[in-house]
Amino acid sequence: MSMQENLKKLREMRQKALEGGGEARIAKQHEKGKLTARERIDFLLDKDSFEEFDMFVTHRSRDFGLDKKKYLGDGVVTGYGTIDGRLVYVFSQDFTVLGGSLSETFAMKICKVMDMAMKMGAPVIGLNDSGGARIQEGIMSLAGYADIFQRNVEASGVVPQISAILGPCAGGAVYSPALTDFIIMAEETSYMFITGPKVVKTVTNENVTEEQLGGAMVHASKSGVAQFSAENEEEALGIIRKLISYLPQNNLEEAPLVSTHDPINRVDDELASIIPDSTNQPYDMKDIIYRIVDDEEFLEVSRHFAPNMITGYARFNGRSVGIVANQPSYLAGVLDINASKKAARFVRFCDAFNIPILTLVDVPGFLPGTAQEYRGIISEGAKLIYAFAEATVPKVTIITRKAYGGAYDVMSSKHLRGDVNYAWPTAEIAVMGAEGAVQILYRKELEDDSDGHRMNELVEEYREKFSNPFVAASRGFVDDVIDPKNTRFRIIRAFESLLTKKLTNPLKKHGNIPL
Repeated sequence: MSMQENLKKLREMRQKALEGGGEARIAKQHEKGKLTARERIDFLLDKDSFEEFDMFVTHRSRDFGLDKKKYLGDGVVTGYGTIDGRLVYVFSQDFTVLGGSLSETFAMKICKVMDMAMKMGAPVIGLNDSGGARIQEGIMSLAGYADIFQRNVEASGVVPQISAILGPCAGGAVYSPALTDFIIMAEETSYMFITGPKVVKTVTNENVTEEQLGGAMVHASKSGVAQFSAENEEEALGIIRKLISYLPQNNLEEAPLVSTHDPINRVDDELASIIPDSTNQPYDMKDIIYRIVDDEEFLEVSRHFAPNMITGYARFNGRSVGIVANQPSYLAGVLDINASKKAARFVRFCDAFNIPILTLVDVPGFLPGTAQEYRGIISEGAKLIYAFAEATVPKVTIITRKAYGGAYDVMSSKHLRGDVNYAWPTAEIAVMGAEGAVQILYRKELEDDSDGHRMNELVEEYREKFSNPFVAASRGFVDDVIDPKNTRFRIIRAFESLLTKKLTNPLKKHGNIPL
């Protein structure tokens, strides 16, 4: 064949590959409100930056009539491109080809981009839309899943891994996304579950829909499996671009520095009026966050799960910072199982990828009760202790109001190697609230206190002696008591001073986090 004939054949094969499962199936995909695998890549990556691999790969199976159903690319589009000019590797599953089912070659294509991402030190983004293992291939498709799982684990903490769920994701297919760092789900068109509604009905006799069992909001609010829930695919892909902007390429690099016109020394007098006079009155911690970060920009992570704990990314003087904060407006900001798990995972990710951590503290303690104890609040709460204690990145802590009991210790205290710990004048750092402490310490004396006068006196005395930031400051457990209006400036100065921080943990294979 001449060069011209070969080029003609190449063009024809490329066109065939671009058609995926054909026009009818593409139309069906669009009818469901879903984009195609290639449309998703075009939306996610910078214009004209995508370079594709393995466009001509086909499956090798001959059983159950598969020898007559061969598609170029075999149901997954793989390659690399850029987001804001930064290299990323991507695979996008194509539901129009055999329902996006995973075959031996499909898995090999994904493994190839994951291997290249590790070599190049670049993030991996998976766009999932698959009916699961290709049943006709039996053990070969199962082996393909396990090969991907192994790479997920090896890449963990080395390069960021992000999964978008943009269609069905069931059985073995859910475990690769679960092993990645962030999951984004599209509402109404995506779901995740180990077994579907039919099997659930057979085994447990529960009647449940796909959406009720594993829809986006179920996993964003109830299970915590998904960190983000998006209204549609475009929003989901936009979240990935935004998220990537806060992250480094790999564990040996820093997150990109972004220019800002927000002054370092911007003073905010209104910060002083956010904390209510009554210690039991709620307020929204996000009012503080938005006032102190660069340009009022904050990307919240796991917003719908455990709202008593806030986690997310912002910038201070252009540098990425992970924020962990108690939320007094939900359950008084108490620490419970879900809040502990959510914050622990977030802290460990930040630590793995050199992202400094700011902790904002207003916590009355751990949530009491049998429901929490029976589900293991002891070991679950210990996860957060472990995460903060293990972290070697710069850690700055601000206590805005309550820091009671063990919860004070847990929230990045000086004792867990917090680098710079500040308190507002409203901070109450004590074993417990003044009222509770007085009732225990002066129980007998208060038996005759019918009008509550003595109780009030003792509460004020306790607050003066124990429950204020100056006691902790006198011990050096708080580095300074700061004026709220200067919080932004003090945080930025603290992080700037910690840029050259060097701290290593004892040499070991790995610790045994209380999972």
